[in-house]
Amino acid sequence: MNGTLNKVMLIGHLGDDVKLHYFEGGNCIGRFPLATNEIYINKQTNEKITSTEWHNLVVRNKAAEICEKYLTKGDKIYVEGRIKSRQWQGEDGQTKYTTEIQVTEFTFLTTKKELDQKQQQSFSSQTANEPAKPNYDVNVPAPNDDLPF
Repeated sequence: MNGTLNKVMLIGHLGDDVKLHYFEGGNCIGRFPLATNEIYINKQTNEKITSTEWHNLVVRNKAAEICEKYLTKGDKIYVEGRIKSRQWQGEDGQTKYTTEIQVTEFTFLTTKKELDQKQQQSFSSQTANEPAKPNYDVNVPAPNDDLPF
């Protein structure tokens, strides 16, 4: 293989709201942390362990404005992008390093508001003590058995 590939795909929850920074000329950059979780069972103690990895995400221009407008802390999002490492001089003269995900594509999966509404609906239906009603679609056509395979 002659080429290389720098591609990241993540599904996680925002750890904070999107922070925008505008530059001269109207361009902007948005930054936010994303948490991804790995859940496993410790075989020795049979204990459920959750390990969280934090990623620094960067979105630019119109994408940054869309994320800032619609996303809040706790929302679930799918992102694609590439890993970018950079360094700079801190105010104390020390060289600082960071690794970021430069987002190129994203899809909003679930907002925190939607999750809260679903939890409230679930709670209210549980407190009503009504049995769950199955969701049957009576208008589904019968399968066609005349298929040649």
